[in-house]
Amino acid sequence: MRTGITNLPLHGGKAPYWLFEKMKRLSREIMLFISSEFGPEEFLNKIADPIWFQALGCVLGFDWHSSGVTTTVCGAIKEASKGIENDIGFYIAGGKGGTSRKTPLEIMAAAEKESKDFENLVYSSKIVAKVDSTALQDGYQLYHHCFLFTKDGKKWAVIQQGMNEDTKYARRYQWLSDKVDSFICEPHNAISCDVTSEVLNLVAFESQKAQEIITQISEQKPEKTIKEIQKINNYIDEIKQKNIITYPKRHYIKTSDIELNRLSKIFQSTYERKPENFEKLIAMPGVGPKTVRSLALISELIYSTPYSIKDPVRFSFAHGGKDGIPYPVDKETYNKSIDILHNALKESKIGLNDKVNAIKRLALFYI
Repeated sequence: MRTGITNLPLHGGKAPYWLFEKMKRLSREIMLFISSEFGPEEFLNKIADPIWFQALGCVLGFDWHSSGVTTTVCGAIKEASKGIENDIGFYIAGGKGGTSRKTPLEIMAAAEKESKDFENLVYSSKIVAKVDSTALQDGYQLYHHCFLFTKDGKKWAVIQQGMNEDTKYARRYQWLSDKVDSFICEPHNAISCDVTSEVLNLVAFESQKAQEIITQISEQKPEKTIKEIQKINNYIDEIKQKNIITYPKRHYIKTSDIELNRLSKIFQSTYERKPENFEKLIAMPGVGPKTVRSLALISELIYSTPYSIKDPVRFSFAHGGKDGIPYPVDKETYNKSIDILHNALKESKIGLNDKVNAIKRLALFYI
């Protein structure tokens, strides 16, 4: 299930070197304690929770609300995990920009190290990114993808982020592998955001019929599909000439986006391969947001098959801020975050001397 989405303002710049080094050191202690006390699976449960992730950013001393908290926290835990994978029980792959595209290679490197087949993890990494960029089109272009997985490959979590250049906001998407019955039907457990909007949501329950029609359209001869798109364009030209123009409220489907020559090649590929369902369709190379938008447009206008335009938002995010921005601090959640660290030390099975030393090490971060 996808565990959350968080909207964050875009901020430039980098974390100071001295702060990032401290973040890595504290991250290392946190991962070791949680994995030791509760198991590596529990760290993945927590890191996939948008509220806990935001709290972790606060605990690590980074800016509490900007887009940088996602990339910097993920960068810190990835750097901190290097060399201690056997101790914490999980790997961290991916990152920002070009590093995100190396995720499959990093997963396969871990597979070789563990002598296991992680092809299913490579697929999960790719399809989650496709769902958040192609099946749910909300105006955010993905540029960060962090993939965490246990050494046995049975559990994974994803933290990825997209950018909206128009609003100057970033949106963080978080996933957890538990109870994933379907990637393409209501995969979201929660979406964290303060504002809802109309989006192209092809993974909503209401879009199941549209998924079937879209898949069927992708299997028909390209000439027929292109002809139907041309019908739509001709209809739009016709009503423009009559000065009868009624535009829909939503703006995510633009006929100017439809490049018929390029689409024809993609439709030829889908026609030849005949994807058996919507998930197989969006997983195909070359099938991106514009292709799916075109098919959705045909589904709605030619075949009268509606799809969902609801933004799957359910609750607001994080702890809030000390100045009441965006709202007063959520003390209960904040205390829960503190208890996680406190109990990890209190209930630790290490000896008294080691426990005192561990507390001293943590105290150093506040000097």
